[in-house]
Amino acid sequence: MTNYVNVNKLQVSEVLYNFINEEALPNSGIDQSSFWKELEQLIQKFTPENKALLTERDTMQREISSWHKENEGEIDEKKYKEFLKEIGYLEPKVESFKVSTENVDDEVARLAGPQLVVPVNNARYALNAANARWGSLYDALYGTDVISVDSGKEASSRYNPVRGNAVIKYAKTFLDEVAPLESGSHHQVINYKIENAKLSIQVEGGKQTKLKNSAQFKGYTGSAVDPTSILLENNNLHIEIQIDRSHAIGKTDSAGVKDVYMEAALSTIMDCEDSVAAVDAEDKVEVYRNLLGLMKGDLSVTFEKNGEMMKRVLNPDRQYISPQGDAFTVPGRSLTFIRNVGHLMTNPAILDEHHEEVYEGILDGIVTALLAIHNLNGEKTFQNSKHGSVYIVKPKMHGSKEAAYANRLFNDIEDILNLDRHTLKIGLMDEERRTSLNLKACIQEVKERIAFINTGFLDRTGDEIHTSMEAGVMIRKNDMKQTTWLKAYEKSNVEVGIDCGLPGHAQIGKGMWAMPDKMAQMIEEKIGHPKAGANTAWVPSPTAAILHALHYHEVNVGEVQKGITSSEDIQDKILQIPTADQPNWSKEEIQEELDNNAQGILGYVVRWIDQGVGCSKVPDINDVGLMEDRATLRISSQHIVNWLHHGICTKEQVLETMKRMAKVVDQQNEGDALYQPMASNFDDSVAFQAACELVFEGIHQPNGYTEPILHRRRIEAKEKARVTITG
Repeated sequence: MTNYVNVNKLQVSEVLYNFINEEALPNSGIDQSSFWKELEQLIQKFTPENKALLTERDTMQREISSWHKENEGEIDEKKYKEFLKEIGYLEPKVESFKVSTENVDDEVARLAGPQLVVPVNNARYALNAANARWGSLYDALYGTDVISVDSGKEASSRYNPVRGNAVIKYAKTFLDEVAPLESGSHHQVINYKIENAKLSIQVEGGKQTKLKNSAQFKGYTGSAVDPTSILLENNNLHIEIQIDRSHAIGKTDSAGVKDVYMEAALSTIMDCEDSVAAVDAEDKVEVYRNLLGLMKGDLSVTFEKNGEMMKRVLNPDRQYISPQGDAFTVPGRSLTFIRNVGHLMTNPAILDEHHEEVYEGILDGIVTALLAIHNLNGEKTFQNSKHGSVYIVKPKMHGSKEAAYANRLFNDIEDILNLDRHTLKIGLMDEERRTSLNLKACIQEVKERIAFINTGFLDRTGDEIHTSMEAGVMIRKNDMKQTTWLKAYEKSNVEVGIDCGLPGHAQIGKGMWAMPDKMAQMIEEKIGHPKAGANTAWVPSPTAAILHALHYHEVNVGEVQKGITSSEDIQDKILQIPTADQPNWSKEEIQEELDNNAQGILGYVVRWIDQGVGCSKVPDINDVGLMEDRATLRISSQHIVNWLHHGICTKEQVLETMKRMAKVVDQQNEGDALYQPMASNFDDSVAFQAACELVFEGIHQPNGYTEPILHRRRIEAKEKARVTITG
């Protein structure tokens, strides 16, 4: 049971109350009594508006569903569009404007590169992500399928020199492409040194050469005549050639090169939301405490790896000597964004004057900003923003009214915490249909603090299905990626962002590569994101960030963006609902779709409910590991809901599928000592019941979100475990 402390008219869970008073407020410059008083006023002010916005979502959904029923699935595009305007779902067109966000860091305004998203309640993951600003290209290539296993290049527990040579060949070919020599190749180099403030390179045969573009040489470590590293730059990204002739790899290399180090994850979203299973005060404090450690720079974790105890801390900035002999540093860590919870969910960590749970987005807003003060005002070794900004990502907002609400909330939080106006930057996630259709209006409402927009296939498709549930039978899930609406949505996001002047002020991002073990495929396909004009895109791991960084060396995103204009109004294309004209799938195809969706739902839910794991690599039905979070559940559950609702399948068929797939998931998790099988007792498995509820009650969930069911069922599972332990 939660113990509460009465604070004015609020009831604050004791664990949160103590954390705020004893850890978050000291050295923040914020008075304790003032903080709690003003938090109460913040909750009183914004709770009614939050409720009203959610009511408006529900009202619009009912009206859209009724319209589709009245029109029996037949859509006159002109009438449909007029109807959406009448109910306020489609907003009036916005006159041309440019954003004016100030004090933005280079990682947001000027650079292009990968972005990580990591659950901040896992300290080890959070530190790995923060430190993923740099990583070994040699390791990334050696440990993934980018290097094939044919012709003796197999990966094994012991170092395979044949595979190693293939790695070195790949890396030096990359150097030839992005930092070519005036003559010869990096493959032929036998010595790098600095002469007369320039990089002098000796190749086989004793010939001296240099970089084609001498300005790419930015610095070095060691001595000028015997450097231990050479720092190069291409498309504003750094590459470090590491030299050590005594190293196991370096001594086999003609130039003594032991590795090629890549600047990789320029930014990381520390996630309090989609990849986190935080359902009560204890969970929230775990999230906040790790975030505070990141902001203070003292977060650490000790763990065992390969039989050895290791301690992980934040990396310092990297130190170099300029060509002219002056010392300088480059960032050693990713720029940290903080993803808050959206407007929907409440949390029992605080009860308001009416004894109702407070909206978690309000709580996250003020607490994460409070924690960030420790970085703004604290010791500068691990400074996040060089310009005094705090980057907060707001997910799952519907339309410009909700963006305006978030902006006003941020205004008041800044006033409470004595922060300058627009210190809190906002990341606006374009993952809901109503936001996609009105993106320019949404950006306008936050034009002085916008720092990020992005697209996301899973949540966006889940909302697409739920919004148009009554329009008809949706096409198969994998076919969604080729639809008119999705291509228009992805294109519109970039075009609108550029039209509103985001380059130089904010990131334009793209979604996640979900298969961390399929890096060769990622290398082939994910280059499409920078080619589309996005200056960042999500990757599932530090290794993936290193490999995705190769794309930003190949593509100059700034130049791509200069050639993009809003050539057409593609709103009509976004409004194309992905229904199947005449569904004629075979029984086998229908069952295949159900199997795939059900297995994915169960594989994720069982970890979320039983273990509180909000994001992890979950094997799909073909045993391919996929990075999963709640967005996966939303699309998969809503897809089954749609087919069930329109009679493509039956409730009995879906239940049989769920039970059969539960056995598959149980088998896939046999090696997990913490795993609790579902199939041994379906009625007793809270996880199995939660997964079924997501499907059979999915049509009634607000905008098709999974959070209400997941949170309630996780609390049930935690209470059940507590009773078992104490009973």
